[in-house]
Amino acid sequence: MMKLACSRTVSLLIFFLLLVSIFSIAEAQSCKPSGKLKGKKPPPRACNTENNSDCCEAGKFYDVYKCSPKVTGHTKAVLTINSFENGGDGGGPSECDNKYHSDDTPVVALSTGWFNNKKRCLNFITIHGNGKSVKAKVVDECDSTMGCDAAHDYQPPCDNNIVDASKAVWKALGVPEKDWVLTINSFEEGGDGGGSSECDNKFHSDSTPVVALSTGWFNKKKRCLNFIHGNGKSVKAKVVDECEIKIMIFSLHAITTFLMPPKLFGRP
Repeated sequence: MMKLACSRTVSLLIFFLLLVSIFSIAEAQSCKPSGKLKGKKPPPRACNTENNSDCCEAGKFYDVYKCSPKVTGHTKAVLTINSFENGGDGGGPSECDNKYHSDDTPVVALSTGWFNNKKRCLNFITIHGNGKSVKAKVVDECDSTMGCDAAHDYQPPCDNNIVDASKAVWKALGVPEKDWVLTINSFEEGGDGGGSSECDNKFHSDSTPVVALSTGWFNKKKRCLNFIHGNGKSVKAKVVDECEIKIMIFSLHAITTFLMPPKLFGRP
């Protein structure tokens, strides 16, 4: 199956991104795109949007990768949600065993570099987060090299740092199902957030926990520079901007606060 990950575009729901483990910035930068792939518009009903999966856009160029960040004790990954069942958004049967897997079974697909030509097939990874941990079996690849075709369900290439997990993994981490969708945004100059923040007319580093609230919650700037919390934990993310749609946008650091595990890959 070559499951594809979601887009990084802020206007789309991102399968509820959670960050697991920790890859250093220097390591992440050492794995650079190997090229670009031009998107094609999917035929009608050809792209399965279960779990808010993203579909390719015609004419849009997507980065492709042959590598993933180096696996160390200080690594970072992005956890996404996927169905490995027959008819799910994961597409065909899993590459490691040519089987489908129940959403109630803790299984994952790894980005191409980490998948390493099937060398991690049927091994287990330990995912720590939200004060809990879960062991999940590697059964598939999240293809970072190809996409936007029938074999990849007309979804974009996977990013190079994805752990695409079944619902069982999310449940084991204690994340309520209603919270399985968040969005992520860059508040930096040149980022996908656009111009400077409305509350203070400034840009903000992605390492700073800040958020934008939808228009009603923003309440004509009355919540400017106040703090919010989420997932039962205090994040202390400052409100700096308005999001004129009915979603809440989190900076990268606000989400990493939820999950800070020490280890990603390991055998049971």
